[in-house]
Amino acid sequence: MYYVIHYVTMPTQKLINQDVRKITKVGGKSLAITLPRELVAKLGWKEKQKVMVKRVRGGLLIKDWKR
Repeated sequence: MYYVIHYVTMPTQKLINQDVRKITKVGGKSLAITLPRELVAKLGWKEKQKVMVKRVRGGLLIKDWKR
């Protein structure tokens, strides 16, 4: 008789809460939020690209900056 044992790995907390981000202090007076690399890549955004941040009801809207 043979027994097959399957090891199930539990997903890490990081993968479960991928959309949850922390606000981090940068420098003396600024705050920053990191964006998931996958989402930025899907939008075609690059490092140091300018984006527009606008306050909307219930949160913030971040979109590509156009001249």
